[in-house]
Amino acid sequence: MRIKRRVYVGLLVASLFLLAGLATGGWYLVTHRSIVVSRIILTAALIAGGIGFIIIGCGILAIVLTIIRCRSIPSFDGMMRAANQLLFPLAVFLGTLVGIGREKVWQSFIAVNNTLVKAKSSLASPSRLMILVPHCLQDSECPHKITADVNNCKKCGKCCIKDLIELAEKYHAVLKVATGGTLARKYISDFRPQAVVAVACERDLSSGIQDAGVLPVLGVLNSRPNGPCFNTKVAIEEVENAIKTIIKI
Repeated sequence: MRIKRRVYVGLLVASLFLLAGLATGGWYLVTHRSIVVSRIILTAALIAGGIGFIIIGCGILAIVLTIIRCRSIPSFDGMMRAANQLLFPLAVFLGTLVGIGREKVWQSFIAVNNTLVKAKSSLASPSRLMILVPHCLQDSECPHKITADVNNCKKCGKCCIKDLIELAEKYHAVLKVATGGTLARKYISDFRPQAVVAVACERDLSSGIQDAGVLPVLGVLNSRPNGPCFNTKVAIEEVENAIKTIIKI
């Protein structure tokens, strides 16, 4: 344990010195513009920044066009992902600055993502579709462990796991119950689905969609009548509609 702590602290110190070096170098270049090398570096940085701006701008434009047309633009998928990945944290930050709560920004992001996913012409066959739900949907007093095997559920009807199992069986999809992001990523890595219908809260759905990358994820928000992460619920009809969207029924 001591070695791990030293490694991490050492990396923190190294990062601090690196940032200090970059700041010093940047200050030196700005204050010595007559140096040819500094001009070349600054010009290269401006060009790189301009190219990045164009790529992200095209990605945002493609997102807007996809929402308007309800039809995907495959050649711009990479640019749309780049825009989402790079600007999402900034969007959340700016939202808080102007008084828009993070949950509202997350909800908006999930809605945009779902629109982009629905616009795709082909997503997944039923057997390659994963339904990924959080463990907090299970009744808190249930003694049966369903994260290892969802079939351990006794289908008593006290929570919605029974309905989700029946839904997965109806559409020949794979249902997985995860305790968190690490287990969810393991399920996806092991099964390698073509698409995912994910149930979670705003924060977890947003981060999960970001982590998924090119994998299409259709998000369904859960409800939390008993507070966060405790006996949560989900509208089964919304999950079924998401499944139908994925397999194009």
